Amino acid sequence: MNTTSSHIIHEITPLSEKDCFYIADRRKSEFTYPLHSHSEFEINYIENAEGVRRIVGDSVEVIGKFDLTLIAGEELEHVWEQHDCTSKNIREITIQFSKELFFGNLIHKNQFSSIRQMLNNGQKGISFPMETIMKIYPLLDTLAAEKSGFHAVMKLLTILYELSMCDNCRTLASTSFAHIDDNTDSRRVRKIYEHINNHYQEEIRLEELAKIIGMTPVALSRFFKLRTGKTVSDHIIDVRLGNATRLLVDTTNSIAEICYDCGFNNLSNFNRIFKKRKECSPKEFRENYRKTKVIV
Repeated sequence: MNTTSSHIIHEITPLSEKDCFYIADRRKSEFTYPLHSHSEFEINYIENAEGVRRIVGDSVEVIGKFDLTLIAGEELEHVWEQHDCTSKNIREITIQFSKELFFGNLIHKNQFSSIRQMLNNGQKGISFPMETIMKIYPLLDTLAAEKSGFHAVMKLLTILYELSMCDNCRTLASTSFAHIDDNTDSRRVRKIYEHINNHYQEEIRLEELAKIIGMTPVALSRFFKLRTGKTVSDHIIDVRLGNATRLLVDTTNSIAEICYDCGFNNLSNFNRIFKKRKECSPKEFRENYRKTKVIV
């Protein structure tokens, strides 16, 4: 394994160039592997680990008894920490596969459109709900024991397809933290994204955004909510928080400096919004994240 300049481990996975995927089905009593990233895509299923803390980019959540996550961001850092978990009978199934498995001609076929969209969204990490976990569990449960390599690949494709059919999964890391462009087919939405990304440190008025795409402010508000599922103001906050979390991780700047550098004009308001969205204060986020960067 290698380490980056920020002391995040870059994992060299066991996946061979001659194999379609690698799978590990483990029973364990604790999580000890530190914060890391890798080039391969990963599906990670965890069972009987209530209280474990999952970190994917700037998303920090404590999981329940079951957790299923897709990581499809090449350098998206992630880790599962022991935190409050007391279970001694944890099951973890990890499936890793190269993006080259799909991102040739195959992924652009119509039959793979839902998987293509899911892998694009997975650049920010995706968490799947319980009903989806239960739906694909029989396939996950038997995949490692499948003796036929061909049938194992067919099972993996089926798992990916069923995951791509989930309509209530959640992306985890923010776009700005994951360093990706939001994939949208609307030129007008892209223009709004571009302006916000370039000017998030400044005051951004709805009127100026509306002028950029030739709409009234009211029409823009309705259009943006319809196309993205959130309000313009919520998106601006997401961009500012994503950049703030990156600065909390990568710099030693004070929290007040980061607050104003990211376009928030009031420190107490920044702390309140941050705690509401991340369920911890900026100071706690920085301290918790730094703990995961200790290499063991």
